[in-house]
Amino acid sequence: MAQTEVILPKMGESVAEATITTWLKKVGEMVEAEEPIVEIATDKVDSEVPAPQAGKIIKLLVEEGEVAQVGQAIAVIAGEGDDDSVAPDPSSRSNPEEAEAVEAVQQTVVEAKAAASSNVETDYSNSDRFYSPLVKSIAKEEGIALSELEQINGSGKNGRVTKKDMLEYVENRTHTPSPAPTQTAAAPTPAPASAKAPSKPAQAAPVSVSAGDEIIEMDRMRKLIADHMIMSKQTSAHVTSFVEADMTNVVNWRNKVKKSFEQHEGEKITFTPIFIECIAKAIKDYPMINISIDGDKIIKRKNINIGMAAALPSGNLIVPVIKNADYLNLTGLTKQVNDLANRARNNDLKPDEISGGTYTVSNVGSFGNLMGTPIINQPQVAIMAVGAIVKKPAIIETPEGDTIGIRHKIFLSHSYDHRVVDGALGGMFVRRVADYLENWDVNREV
Repeated sequence: MAQTEVILPKMGESVAEATITTWLKKVGEMVEAEEPIVEIATDKVDSEVPAPQAGKIIKLLVEEGEVAQVGQAIAVIAGEGDDDSVAPDPSSRSNPEEAEAVEAVQQTVVEAKAAASSNVETDYSNSDRFYSPLVKSIAKEEGIALSELEQINGSGKNGRVTKKDMLEYVENRTHTPSPAPTQTAAAPTPAPASAKAPSKPAQAAPVSVSAGDEIIEMDRMRKLIADHMIMSKQTSAHVTSFVEADMTNVVNWRNKVKKSFEQHEGEKITFTPIFIECIAKAIKDYPMINISIDGDKIIKRKNINIGMAAALPSGNLIVPVIKNADYLNLTGLTKQVNDLANRARNNDLKPDEISGGTYTVSNVGSFGNLMGTPIINQPQVAIMAVGAIVKKPAIIETPEGDTIGIRHKIFLSHSYDHRVVDGALGGMFVRRVADYLENWDVNREV
């Protein structure tokens, strides 16, 4: 067999890259087909990449701790009996555009080395902005200081600086050189009013540490969650609408059926599958909630895939997804909710089970919270938080007149992207979910 590249596989619609955490095999070691050779981490889940064929590892193309893009070659395996003395040239990989871009970057770096400044700040780890290893390498070779790098507009996902951005910037910088920026550098010439000003991430305020304070290093997953949350707030114009719903019918019905349901199905029925069923119905009524944005285009989703935010024992958060939730009855939803929640707690979810969500629900009531203002799970445009169910005195309308009674109430908080979801749609959607909950059939058979 010929030499084969190990390609970083697609791990979900919104996952474009992964960090190489641990190589399980070293150069020169033999592997079997489908044997795991590397552990990777995304902002959603940890996973393993198997060998596409049996053979010998002859080259590792990405180091531990580096970020690789989906579709990128990360290693090379030589089949048994093949000559493994020479690894494939990166420029001959299956992606010609990638090879051309790498060659162009390398050529530009060589031509500009003489003009690079040697006394600028090149510790790019001090920035809150993400830069790929290749971008950092180009910036360092070019003598681009951190303060200068942060002024470059990124055309990549979430405003990230790409190889193309660096090439264009280096070309313009080479033809119109400017002195390396310093603390006393003169202010740049104002751009025309029609030009878009470069966006510079806000610098975090300095934090003082006092005696007795404990410094805890963020784990990798917490760092990824933090980046994802900041990206969402920078991407979407968040608006939140609130509705208080009467859950009395739902509570009474669940109390009536939960014991027989557990005996018959072997599962405990919680409120979560009930929320998911009502949300799926409301999405069918208002399908423009089930969308994503791609530039200036709106993608209207065919499938209703509802993610449910789940807290892990570590305190971190993960969102397993129930695919085609509108096709499942309440028993099916209950089984999936319980299964995904249990495996989430045991860190046993597969990448496919946390990807492809089109809408998300977060049960903040499980922590005793009345309501919350959830952050949209990109690339979705809406998310709902359900609060704690509490008993309250309420006015009850009857044919004989109004009375006061004890009712079970809950707050529904609906955050949505105001770029594409106006207040009318966002408000009507959460109201419809409340209507389905309030009109729950107390005589319903499971």
